[in-house]
Amino acid sequence: MQDCIFCKIIEGNVPTTLIDQNDDLIVIKDIAPKAPIHYLIIPRKHINNVLELEEQDAHLMAKIALMAKKLSQKLSGSQSFRLIMNNGADAGQKVWHMHCHFISGHHVSDF
Repeated sequence: MQDCIFCKIIEGNVPTTLIDQNDDLIVIKDIAPKAPIHYLIIPRKHINNVLELEEQDAHLMAKIALMAKKLSQKLSGSQSFRLIMNNGADAGQKVWHMHCHFISGHHVSDF
């Protein structure tokens, strides 16, 4: 998608701090972190949000979970983390490219 900032990052047209990547995903630092460790796990394939997932995309959800596991193993101290996916404007989604927030680095209170 031409106007998608995450697609531009994936294509290498926008600078970012790359944390990890594989054939299906990239992981970058969030530019407005809400915790000491705040990464975005982003599928390379453009999908607006979970509501637009197709059956053939199901593997991406597993890949996101496995990437979160890999990221947690690199944490010093507690390997605790939170994964958050905002789906739709009313849920706080601001970038219309499915992604997951990986948040860690301090005690997270209950909802």
